Amino acid sequence: MTLPFAELPDLASEEVGGAAIACNDEFFAEKENLLKVAPAVWKDHVYTDRGKWMDGWETRRYRPVDGVAPGADSNIHDWCVVRLGMPGRIRGIIVDTAWFRGNYPDSCAIEAAEIPDALDLSMIDGTAPPFGGASPDARAKLGNASWEEIIPRSPLQGDTKNGFAIESPKRFTHVRLRIYPDGGVARLRVHGEVIPRWSRLRALGGAVDLAALEHGAVVEACSDMFFGSRNNLVKPGPSRSMADGWETRRRRGPGHDWARIKLAAAGTVERLELDTSHFKGNAPARAEVAGATSAEGPWRLLLATPMQPHTRHVFDAELRRIGPVTHLLLSVFPCGGVARLRAWGELAPDATAAAVGVAKLNAMGPEEATAALRRCNGSARWASEVARGRPFEDEAALLRIAERTWFALEPDDHLEAFAAHPKIGEARPHDAATAAWSTAEQRAAAETASSVADALAAANARYAEQFGFIFIVCATGRSAEAMLADLQTRMANGRADEMRTAAEEQAKITRLRLHKLLAELGG
Repeated sequence: MTLPFAELPDLASEEVGGAAIACNDEFFAEKENLLKVAPAVWKDHVYTDRGKWMDGWETRRYRPVDGVAPGADSNIHDWCVVRLGMPGRIRGIIVDTAWFRGNYPDSCAIEAAEIPDALDLSMIDGTAPPFGGASPDARAKLGNASWEEIIPRSPLQGDTKNGFAIESPKRFTHVRLRIYPDGGVARLRVHGEVIPRWSRLRALGGAVDLAALEHGAVVEACSDMFFGSRNNLVKPGPSRSMADGWETRRRRGPGHDWARIKLAAAGTVERLELDTSHFKGNAPARAEVAGATSAEGPWRLLLATPMQPHTRHVFDAELRRIGPVTHLLLSVFPCGGVARLRAWGELAPDATAAAVGVAKLNAMGPEEATAALRRCNGSARWASEVARGRPFEDEAALLRIAERTWFALEPDDHLEAFAAHPKIGEARPHDAATAAWSTAEQRAAAETASSVADALAAANARYAEQFGFIFIVCATGRSAEAMLADLQTRMANGRADEMRTAAEEQAKITRLRLHKLLAELGG
């Protein structure tokens, strides 16, 4: 069976950070096997103290009280949750039952969810026991997770790569495999398109690897990949062996080999790496890299260089200044192997809401800009000094200047900013201009049980009496229980140490509010 989506990256593979994080049973074979890179293998006459050794995830047999095996209409099932190594849009899934011939599941179903920054996923199935040792914050995030069925219950064949195409346009971070009623699955392949959080990458500033698979780059085509897949060129991490790179067959006569890379985003390449690690007797003699703003060209030469075997070549000053590009064309002469290609560069300017917001902030008068910035931080001196730092080149520049200014202020300026906040759990923000932001930030605390709210209020009072200022913590996405635990821990600090801790929390709050300000201005 032809599976076109199988050419896309495997978002769940262990080599890109995927992990099987929870299951209800793995009696015969561990869930971690699902995401191994290599195909499943069979070992004759190899047994463990649990039974036949199998290269996959295998659960115990269901043993009904009445002795009757579950039928096709039974909802009895086992499950396993996988965290994708690279979040993205899922285009197809392969449920591979290799070597499971009399012990494969009758059918399966798969759900997916986007769970941002989940810390502990030890128990996330609705039928599982309580969360056990999971943190309060993790429980809150997991309890709000919305699972969407992307593969309805479907029959499986044994010792087969069972493929399912998927049409969902959504970005997912986790998948949950349900098998009915029990049995074994050798490998789970989740193929799709990587969707990074570009807002985060842009906000951080600095160089970005535009050719990184984890950022969404893909090797669209190549002349030949007889010995090694073209997709290896942009994989995360160093090459592990000669098999973990792009390698063509030996060319006879004229011509050369090539691979075309679609970059994760448009940008100007500032540093280029061509890595021939492990290719000791089969590296190319030389290479060229060209760039273009489309897959069809025209191509502008970025670099031409001789190549050495088993070497990580790094180029910066040698690169031509060809401007922003969206594609790279790697040509190797006459043939051979390249382990990795990295293209570090500056992202091209974007027209997102944040960029529009920066432009509008730059265009404001001094008083208007200071007032807008003071919504993000209650220190008058901080707001005026940051406003004097305009014009900001981009969002990353604003965030750098804002944080550098904050930590250069005096303690009295910090105390002024602290005093502008409502207490954690307080119903009414001090400043009407930030009321919506404060309400959203403290939503979890506001919805907590009255007993926890009372304990938090009492602890806030003790804290203020001890230190002389209110408890400052970045409340976004945090439960009241977690913040209460933090408060109680921080009561053991000395005042100077606690002032610094509060200032660091204020810096986090300021950064989040600057994002919100730019989004409002650019909306």
